Amino acid sequence: MTYIFINDEFVDESEGKINYSDRGYNFGDGIYEYIRIYDGKVFTSKEHYERLFRSAKEIGLNLESYSVEGLTEITKTLAAKNNVVNGGVYIQVTRGVAPRNHPFPDASTKPVFSAFSKSYDRPYEELKNGVKAITVDDIRWLRCDIKSLNLLGNVLAKEKAAQNGASEAIMHRDQTVTEGSSSNVYAVKDGKIYTHPANNLILNGITRRIIKKSAEALNIPFIEEAFTLDFLNDADEVIISSTSIEVMPVIQVNDNKIGDGKVGQITKQLQKSFDNYIESEA
Repeated sequence: MTYIFINDEFVDESEGKINYSDRGYNFGDGIYEYIRIYDGKVFTSKEHYERLFRSAKEIGLNLESYSVEGLTEITKTLAAKNNVVNGGVYIQVTRGVAPRNHPFPDASTKPVFSAFSKSYDRPYEELKNGVKAITVDDIRWLRCDIKSLNLLGNVLAKEKAAQNGASEAIMHRDQTVTEGSSSNVYAVKDGKIYTHPANNLILNGITRRIIKKSAEALNIPFIEEAFTLDFLNDADEVIISSTSIEVMPVIQVNDNKIGDGKVGQITKQLQKSFDNYIESEA
């Protein structure tokens, strides 16, 4: 039996039903998070759920019946029920079930909370050897700081990457690099790490925050400053990061080799620091 969590219950996945009038289905009116499991333990759940509550506040979604601690326990229980040793738990909250109408439904409408888990190993080969990325126009809305269900722009970018044999699509607005379709992006130049400021144009990733802490501990300048595609292509190293891919080196962007085409030393330092963080926190 594989369990999911829906409507405040753990049930077999075959019993998980979503109403056709759910606003998440009709409007993408909801938010989500994804939490990693390492060696049977949840990783950085507090940070993820604090961000979930921030996203909820930004879209006027009332989650007063939930708490960071309560959601963490749900995550732990779901992972344990499904024997997830290494993998992740996906959590989604919609504004609830109501007749299809653009304005918010009555305040009595209860949010629909659901979660499922999956098992998989860490991407060791890619972390060691690096991946390829392409660049695409950032066509998304202007509130990318909200981790909402409106992911069509991200999906189209990721599909274009897949069609071109790449792992990620690095997005840009008027030549200014923002982030990846499912990751944050960093360019390393002359021993310094550059990344887009954490404003409305990007999601302030949890792994991004760990990288920032690691860089500070390693005395590597971490500069939150927008940079261009030209700067990206001329970088000594390029990194993408997320909960799923961790600290991932990019060795090629489009047809351009990054640096010497191998994983750089600063990337390796950050990867080692991230491994240590997993051991100390998970």
